Amino acid sequence: MQADPQSPVRRIVADLRDDIATGRLPPAAKLPSVRDLADRYGVSRSTASKALILLKTEGLVDTRHGSGAYVREPYPIRRLGPDRYARNRWQDTTVEAYKNEHDGSAGTRQQGHQTQEVSLVEADEHVTATLGLQPSTMVYERARVMTRDGVPTHTMTSYYRVEDVEGSPLIDPSPGIASPGGGFRVLTDRGLAPHEITEDLNARMPTADETLLLELPPGEPVVEVRRTTRTAEGRVVEYARGVHAASRFVWSYTFAIPD
Repeated sequence: MQADPQSPVRRIVADLRDDIATGRLPPAAKLPSVRDLADRYGVSRSTASKALILLKTEGLVDTRHGSGAYVREPYPIRRLGPDRYARNRWQDTTVEAYKNEHDGSAGTRQQGHQTQEVSLVEADEHVTATLGLQPSTMVYERARVMTRDGVPTHTMTSYYRVEDVEGSPLIDPSPGIASPGGGFRVLTDRGLAPHEITEDLNARMPTADETLLLELPPGEPVVEVRRTTRTAEGRVVEYARGVHAASRFVWSYTFAIPD
């Protein structure tokens, strides 16, 4: 008989990963204990423990001290596209989320909420360049943590010229959206209606603070979104940076192919 080319750890991980993918081990199911895995595969407990650690690093299982390892329960995925900026949705705080990223999966409505901190800060180099300011200019920074049904999903930190938002609901640190219509409505009422948005996305591993803030499992990356919002005349009225838990979002865009 030909020897299995896989190491014992890889063999255990592959088998358990397959059990999770096929549903033999459904969400919230308890995995075999380290002792049971060691006996089943004829390996040491140290080897079996390494397999569970790898599955945890992949984000497939959670471990509970004194209880064991359990299949991680998937969090509903929200689709993000240009429609989320539609004017008729500026005051909508509920979102549609899905069990997975594929069309046709069962959807659920989730209530959104946000905390926020507002402060005057010195614009960094990128904010200065994007907003067209002189070095060391003070800007308003509006930092939010977004949640859905009480679960943190992403952060968003926006920067504005002082004269654009001074005295407006955008510098009110109260939790929730800025005024009944949201931030874009506030800008519109001040004669700075958002018309065009540029978004740049990149995936990376989170910082320690982001892992704690977003309650991320080990091994989960984040998607950083940088958003520039302009009026019809091309004036930049907001620059924002967002950090999204990668497993809780999918970005979807439909557009005509340029010539």
